[in-house]
Amino acid sequence: MSQISLTFPDGNSRDYDAGVTPAEVAASIAPSLAKKAISAQVNGAHWDLQWPIQEDAQIAINTMQDDGPALELIRHDLAHIMARAVQELYPGVKVTIGPVRDNGWFYDFDREEPFTPEDLGAIEKKMREIINARDAIKTEVWSRKHAIDHYLATEEPYKVELINRIPQGEDIRMYWHGNWQDLCRGPHLQHTGQVPADAFKLTHVAGAYWLGDSSRPMLQRIYGVAFKTKKDLNAWVTMMEEAAKRDHRKLGREMDLFHMQEEAPGQIFWHPNGWTIYTALQDYMRRKQRDDGYVEVNTPQVVNRKLWEASGHWENYQENMFIVEVDEDHAREKTVNALKPMNCPCHVQIFNQGVKSYRDLPLRMAEFGSCARYEPSGALHGIMRVRGFTQDDAHIFCTEDQIEAETEKFIKFLSGIYDDLGFTDWRIKLSTRPEKRIGSDESWDYTEAALGNACKAAGYDYEIFEGEGAFYGPKLEFVLTDAIGRDWQCGTLQVDTNLPERLDAEFVGSDGERHRPVMLHRAVLGSFERFIGMLIENFAGKMPLWLAPRQVVVASIVSDADDYVLEVTSKLRAAGIRAEADTRNEKINYKVREHSLGKVPYIFAIGMKEVEERTVSVRKLGDTRTSTVAIDEIVEQLTTESTPPDLRG
Repeated sequence: MSQISLTFPDGNSRDYDAGVTPAEVAASIAPSLAKKAISAQVNGAHWDLQWPIQEDAQIAINTMQDDGPALELIRHDLAHIMARAVQELYPGVKVTIGPVRDNGWFYDFDREEPFTPEDLGAIEKKMREIINARDAIKTEVWSRKHAIDHYLATEEPYKVELINRIPQGEDIRMYWHGNWQDLCRGPHLQHTGQVPADAFKLTHVAGAYWLGDSSRPMLQRIYGVAFKTKKDLNAWVTMMEEAAKRDHRKLGREMDLFHMQEEAPGQIFWHPNGWTIYTALQDYMRRKQRDDGYVEVNTPQVVNRKLWEASGHWENYQENMFIVEVDEDHAREKTVNALKPMNCPCHVQIFNQGVKSYRDLPLRMAEFGSCARYEPSGALHGIMRVRGFTQDDAHIFCTEDQIEAETEKFIKFLSGIYDDLGFTDWRIKLSTRPEKRIGSDESWDYTEAALGNACKAAGYDYEIFEGEGAFYGPKLEFVLTDAIGRDWQCGTLQVDTNLPERLDAEFVGSDGERHRPVMLHRAVLGSFERFIGMLIENFAGKMPLWLAPRQVVVASIVSDADDYVLEVTSKLRAAGIRAEADTRNEKINYKVREHSLGKVPYIFAIGMKEVEERTVSVRKLGDTRTSTVAIDEIVEQLTTESTPPDLRG
């Protein structure tokens, strides 16, 4: 039998027979490693312990101490264990797909009766029985015909369709968890007992169309979460309970910020309080961009399909676009337009007006562009996932040798904004060339290195995501971590040489010849709507004073104090503070509770004592104590505190 050489992480190599499995490799090193092994990394790919290795390779054996592989396997195996439990409890249920996602997994089932919360409890119980049985997990590769015949015989039509979607030449791999079988690429653990029985939870059921196609059957999707330990699961449950308290939809009602309604799905009705946050944030971003050398533009929202065809969006993005047909006067056929889903093609049109010189570059062009994208109704989520939104969008037109400097400048710009907005914990992901791409390897080498060097020059490390870049260039993604530990991908910087080529953007170089600019698509917040939702949840509605829609409420304790309440309110407003007077004939405790629920940062209570002393009784949100302060003193204090961070000395 032919020999292969396997190289280990320490650099040492060993020879093995071709076809050796990682399980056999682990056993050859130490019995203890064979017992602890759960999978392997073979040439960087996640590899089942049962899969044969046929050629020379780099290998590393994974154990439960390796969080990434361990969690992937635990969650993937639980998807299979759950599907087995469902079919054992409810014979006749059809199975479809069950991928790993986020902190867990889901599996889609075709069942006539809806799953209930009681069903989820029964399924969890059955899953633990399967785990405790420590059933062996095995795998085989079948022929396409064998696999299709099997699933036709067992009346699993969705599996037959999945097999028919697998490209010719790819393995048709089967896995068994005990005596229960599923079509799956793998990898998996070696027996069900390796799954922690006390570290998972089924969370909820939702509807989902088969393969996301609304013309196909509606299935029932059961979601679950899983971790390595019960402690980690409990921490997740606590985080979810806190997230529910911070839900921007709940707080939006309590703070009277916005509402949604069925006549305008995925679009927001901003109330005065919410719009105050929106405009304060937008004004701040406008000042920051102006100070950083951006020019602001505004482009049409309804654009003829010709531009979208030229840009490539009509071919590749049309299903996400809102199409508008218009009967033009005396036209033989309707004019077809689309609401713009993004701003970039329109920005190129502005760049193309007049002759641009290399001396004009870099040109930083920004727009608070109102965009519209079709999202399935089931994907909509408050103001976080909508159909109508405004991006803090900008495009930097530059030369190839300016990419690194402009990227470094942008990272520092973004960093300052995140700090101002209270996000100090964030990281950078560098997505590199995909398998299908345009451009030479030399060009990709250059641009990927430029982005990486820019991160280092700005003082930040980055994590590489191999193959996750766009087909036309690498990108950076900026991921924020909020107050309760959730990650949010917000900022981006995408290198693009494709759109300038498609839309014929040019500049005259120092050599007098015409050249294509590079476009850097960049955003800091993403969309204002989603970012405001994040801010609401991050601060649990207790916004920084400069962003709070109602900064102060001045409330009377007795009606005789009403005139002084109005005087204090006028002083605050004259100082630029958003203040309201509450002179209703209600008890002061009622007023304090109501305005505290509305997350007003400061409540001033005024009775006759305050009138006589020309003071106010100050209560800060979240503090049960009050303090008595002279009116001029508190106005000066709040004037400083309510100043946006970029305008402070």
